[in-house]
Parts: sequence; structure tokens; C-alpha cells
Amino acid sequence: MKSMKSMFRFLPVAAVCVAGPALATNGYFSHGYGIKSSGMGGAAMGMADDSMGGATNPASMVWAGSRYDVGVVGFMPKRDSERSGAGILSLNGKVDSSNNLFWVPEFGYNRMINSDMSLGVTVYGNGGLNTTYPQGQYQCPNSPTTVAPANILCGGGSVGVDLSQLIIAPTLAYKLNAQHAVGVSLLLGYQQFKAHGLQAFALISGDPGNLTNKGYEKSTGIGLRLGYQGQLSDTVTIGASYAPKMKMGKLDKYKGLFAGDGGFDIPSNYFIGVAFKPTPAWTLAVDVGRIRYSDVASVSNPMTSPPPLGAATGPGFGWKDIDVFKIGAAWRMSDALTLRAGYNKGDNPITPRDITFNILAPGVMKDHYTAGFTYALDKASEISGMVMVAPRQTVTGTSFLDGFFGPGGGGSETIGMKQSSFGIAWSRKF
Repeated sequence: MKSMKSMFRFLPVAAVCVAGPALATNGYFSHGYGIKSSGMGGAAMGMADDSMGGATNPASMVWAGSRYDVGVVGFMPKRDSERSGAGILSLNGKVDSSNNLFWVPEFGYNRMINSDMSLGVTVYGNGGLNTTYPQGQYQCPNSPTTVAPANILCGGGSVGVDLSQLIIAPTLAYKLNAQHAVGVSLLLGYQQFKAHGLQAFALISGDPGNLTNKGYEKSTGIGLRLGYQGQLSDTVTIGASYAPKMKMGKLDKYKGLFAGDGGFDIPSNYFIGVAFKPTPAWTLAVDVGRIRYSDVASVSNPMTSPPPLGAATGPGFGWKDIDVFKIGAAWRMSDALTLRAGYNKGDNPITPRDITFNILAPGVMKDHYTAGFTYALDKASEISGMVMVAPRQTVTGTSFLDGFFGPGGGGSETIGMKQSSFGIAWSRKF
């Protein structure tokens, strides 16, 4: 029990570390959780390689054994936005977002209470979004006859948002018999958000004093993740997990921006998967799932919804639900070295109709290519690494600024992003 007490003393430190800026790839969720899973395209439902099950499939923890895993991911997104064809020529131009490297730590701990039960905790960044566009050369009308320097969304100074979500997931897993197990994770959520440079949207906000440039606002919430994993044979393992919508506290400083007076819950999501071992050296894994952004009004309400911003049915980012497909392979090259590769395909949640608001949140990624390895240092400890590359994706649509300056006044806008990441973890069994 001394190890368990040490684990809980560590949690406040882990929370501070993981709550830093984190960006994601399947909408604003990560393509994978844990270095090993991330190297296989995020496939995890039928795997039990580490103590990250609280983020993927809680039932896997009872098969993973007593261990801990400590890792960090360097995430490198490149985001840009461009407006062209505007009737007001000073609204045209292109800007690139700054801050192109983010460090995202992760931590997992698992202990076998007996041969059929495990208790552990997973600490991870659930996802997030970040943009910071400089003011650039834009000039926006401030009267019928004059223009003034402004950012791409006609506010003052730079413009952007910063959202990060942390989850601490105490996890209990239990073997129903020698082949099947279930698990549950209590999800203790923390998120922080800030927005700046959105002064122009005060015209359609229900609370302009709580719209922009208010610094960070924080909220917490509680949820659950349920999991199942079954070994159908020596070569086939199946798994499934489900997390209902996680109710988070209101972001009061931004109740004039987010629908529902600052509401920003974490949407429900579910996955099923299978792992197949055609030979003792090879494992193939496939997961499919869905993230239901429609659960959250501030994320899914169309940008064209009737004002004001902040109302329950007010404008949002217009994100649609997405399906996610993950496939990966692991080759145990030797007793010491395992190599991995994978592919992750996620729908783009953003449509051209909602292009302007998503200058702030260009979560347009679709294809992710991954690779990884694990090297055993000795019988108890190992190091793992991964890399991910996601090619550039774009979405183009008609500017929402037409509503301010008349048809054609805002022209068309394009948001784009490409990503890469790398990570390393150290693990020890005990």
C-alpha cells in the first residue's frame, strides 16, 4: 500500500504538468493515448501493453500487470488562415499561427491487487486547441468612411484561443474468468481556456464583458469510462469502451462566447477493436469508434445559428460527429526490440459553412501515419518511442464577415493545418 500512497501524492504534480497546452488530431482529441498505442495509429481496444488503460480501455489494466509508465510527447502543429476575394481589399491576407511546439506529459500506474483484480491510475491530456495569429496587415472598417488596423477577425491585437483538458483516471479492472475482463475509470476532468482578439464579436454577444481578453478560466467535472476486453483464443483479443458525455463546470469568463452561458462539456465517445496475432512475433490491431461533438452545444451549434453568442441555441463552431479508424502492427523483432507502425483516419468535423469561427480552432486533420518502438533495458524496464506525421489539410468557405459588410464583403476564407509529433516513455514492471 505504500506504493499506492506514493501514487496519490504524485497526482497534484502530474496535474500541473499535463494541464499545459495540448493539441489533438481527431477533432480536438488525440490520435492515441500512450506512446505504444500512438505508434500503432492509436489502436488500443484489444491491447494491454501499458498502464494507459484509463485513457483507452479500462479492462486492459488487469492484463497489463503491475507497472508504471512515464512519457512525454512533443506536438508540432502548423496552422494558418487566409482570406481572399473580399470586397473590402484591406480584409485580404494570410497569417500563420505562432507557438508550434507543445510538450504533453503522460503518466500511468497499475498494481495487481490479486490475480483477478487491478487498481491503477492514468493521467493524460485529453486534447485541446491552440491558435495565436499576429495582427498582420489587416485593416477593418470602423465607420462608413474609415478603416483601422485589426487582426484577421477584425479585433484588436493578436487573435486566438488556448484550450487544454487534463483527465486523472483512477481505474479498477476485474477478470470475470480466465478469458474476459471488465473495467471502469472514474474520470476527474480539469480544463482551462482563454480567448483574445475577438472584440468585433461583441456586436452579436449576449454578454460582451465576458467574451474575450479575460485571461484563463478553469473548470472541473466528473465522468466515467467503461471497458471490456476478452481473449477469444490464443490469437484473437477483442475490446470495447464507452465514455458518456462528461459534464464540466461553466467557463464563466467566456459566457458571452460559448453557447449555454460558457458551457464546454467533453463529448461522449465509444470504440470497439480487435487484436490478432497471426504468429508469436506479429500483432495486428484495428479500432473503430465515434466522437459525438453534437453532445456539446458550444462545439456543435452552427455558426449561422441566431445570435446572441452565449445563448443555449446561439452560434458555435459547427463541428459534426466524427468516425475514427485506427490500424496498427507490432513486430517483435527480438526479445529486446519491438517495432510498430500504424495509420489513423478521422473525419474532419468542420464544414465550409462554419469556416470563420474555426479560424480559431482549425481541427481539420484526417490522415495520420505513425511508427514506434520498444527496447527492453532489462527484464523489468524498457523505453518506447513514437513519431506521427499528418499531412496538410484545408477547408475553404464563405466568410461570416459578409454579415457585417454585405454580400461579398468578407470574401472567402481558408484554414489549414499540418502536424507532426514525437514521444518517448520509460516503463518499469514490478
